This record gives sequence, C-alpha cells and structure tokens, in this order.
Amino acid sequence: MTQAPTIEELAPGCGDLAADPYPAYAALRERGPVHRVHVPDSGESWLVVTRDAARQALTDPRLSNDIRHSATWETDGGHAIGRNMLQSDPPQHTRLRRLVAGHFTPGRIAALQPRIEAVADQLLAALPGRGTADLVSAYALPLPVTVICELLGVPEADRTTFHAWSNELVMPTSPQAGAAASAQLASVLGDLIARKAADPDGTLLGDLAAAGPDELAGEELMGMVFLLLVAGHETTVNLISATLHSLLSHPDQLALVRAEPALQAAAVEESLRYHTPVHASAFRFAAEPLDLAGTAVAAGDAVQVSLAAASRDPLHFPDPDRFDLHREGPTHLAFGHGLHHCLGAPLARAEAVIALRRFLAHHPEVSFAEDPARLTWRTSALLRGLEELPVRLG
Repeated sequence: MTQAPTIEELAPGCGDLAADPYPAYAALRERGPVHRVHVPDSGESWLVVTRDAARQALTDPRLSNDIRHSATWETDGGHAIGRNMLQSDPPQHTRLRRLVAGHFTPGRIAALQPRIEAVADQLLAALPGRGTADLVSAYALPLPVTVICELLGVPEADRTTFHAWSNELVMPTSPQAGAAASAQLASVLGDLIARKAADPDGTLLGDLAAAGPDELAGEELMGMVFLLLVAGHETTVNLISATLHSLLSHPDQLALVRAEPALQAAAVEESLRYHTPVHASAFRFAAEPLDLAGTAVAAGDAVQVSLAAASRDPLHFPDPDRFDLHREGPTHLAFGHGLHHCLGAPLARAEAVIALRRFLAHHPEVSFAEDPARLTWRTSALLRGLEELPVRLG
C-alpha cells in the first residue's frame, strides 16, 4: 500500500512547518476538512483542519482515546507511564477526572493566584533592570513548573530534572532519548508516590497516593501524576512565551494592553487562538466505521485534530492571521472540546494572565533582542513552543 503524503507534500511551497505551519494549514483547509497524512514517527492518520469538523471529531463517541482501538496497535513498547485520562474513555475517564477535578475549580484557582503572583514577582526580580534576558528559561518556564510542582507536592530539588525528562518525552530529540526519559521519570515518580503514600502531606499527590487501589489502581495513579505534571506545565510554558511573543510582534496591540489592562485576559485568549500551544489533539481511534465531515473513516483508523488549524478557520475567524485583541465571535479550540476539554484550562489561563500582568508592571520597556524571524519553534506531534525568547529590557 502506498504511504500517505506528509503535510509538506500535501501543501508544497508553504515553508518550514516548525517556523510557521499556518500557510500549510490554510492550503489544506481550501482542499477540504479532512486529509490522510503520514506523521513521522507516528504513522498514518486522518488530519482534521476545519473548526466544524474538529468539533465533530472531538465529540464523536465512536472516536476513542484508547490506543487499543487502533488497527496497528500491538504494544506500547514498554515506555508508557501508566494509564491516564487522556488515553481513556468513559466510564474510566469520568472516574479518573472526577478524582482531581475539584483541585482545578475556579475557586481553587482563585486561591492560588497570590502564590502565582509571588512566584512571578520573584522571577522578575531576578531579571536585569536593563540588558537582555531569555524569557523562556528565566520566566515562562520556571513559573508554571514551580506552581504545578508545589500543587502536586514535588520536592524542589527534583523539579529541574523532572522538567528535563518531561521535555524530552513531549518533544523527543530521538526515540532512544525519549525512551530513556520515560524510564527515568517512571522510576522517580514511583519512588515519590511510595513516599507520599507512606506519609501523606495534604498535597494533591499525597491525596492521590492515599486514595487506595479501590479508587485509583497503581497504573492509574502513575498515569495521573505523570499527566498532571507534564500537562500542568509544558503547555503553559508555551502559552506564556507565545503571548509575550505575539504582543512584541504587534506593537499596536501591546500598546492597547498597556493602555487598557482589562485587555490582558483578551491578549491571552487571542494568543491561544493565534499561536495554539497544543497545536494538535492526542490521536483518537475509530472504534467502528464512521463518516467524518464527508470522509469515510474505517474502524481502527487514527484521527488527529489540528487545534491550531481549526482556530484559524476563516469561516469562523475573519482575517484569521491577524492578531486582534478586540476579536469577536466563537471561541478557539486551544483547550479542546467535549469530554476531554482541558481540565487545567483555568490554571493555565490564570498563570498566563498573571505572568503578563506582572511582566508589564515590572518592565514598561521591552523589545526583541534579535530578529523574531530567526527564533526557533520546537514542535512535536502535539505541542509547539519557542525554544528561547531573547528580549532587551529597559
């Protein structure tokens, strides 16, 4: 059987996908809502690129998040870290989500805001008053890492190492490095869970470890901690840095935010649409044959939704390539849609808004320290974010 084309082959002449995938997504949308593509290191799948088809795919119960419905599934290769909500369907997904949903309510997140502000201020105080700094490594990264690790109860000494392994897992430099990071992270998480179970400390991880096997089996506990740790900071790092990048790239919009602080939340929402941090959903698998926006999907086929492409669909977002804080209309799909809508969305939004507000308060003068066209965007099957964001302060 002939291998499906890659996105680059389907949309030739659209430039570097990592640097700017949106011309390719626009070309695909013009040809239809669903395309058969080959994803390097992942195989073939159907790629959904319009907002209407994306909402259909994200709510169709025949599209399962359980990889065991895949026609090509044989084994996880021994590298999976537990079983988590992202890989589960109801009723398992419902039970697992209910166990942690109470920690991410608007009330809980509001109670966390003073601590998020304190962390942001501490990081900003360490930046030079004048000169250059990398806002990814010095600000956008340590802020959500600190917050999620404190929420979970991860010791401070382990946080840098956990992030390094997490980063390797979501954006692997090689299959071997990804497998090694998975094994190391699983081992250390296992030790940490055992310590929390023996001596619960009131943290989220301590509460989960004390829940017992009747509520959370060992494999599920490992998967839950892994998902919360990784999803709780990797995506927010990208969101914070992309929001700052988007405003610096659009000085008129940055001036609006400075003049009207109430637009800070709008800046984060527009950044979620404009530079979607989770640019594609996890793969879903057809549990039975189905019609997806006029495309026949066979049982066992993989389907992936391009959240980034859907959030620049001109049918719903006029002039979609414009960064506009006064944009009206439907919401983006950056946090997904349906049963698997991101549980941590309130926390991510709070962290990003606070990060933006505190940064602008500390640094009224800021600009790119180098040509933004030369900045490197790191991508994986799911995520897209800046490697560095060098700026000139003062």
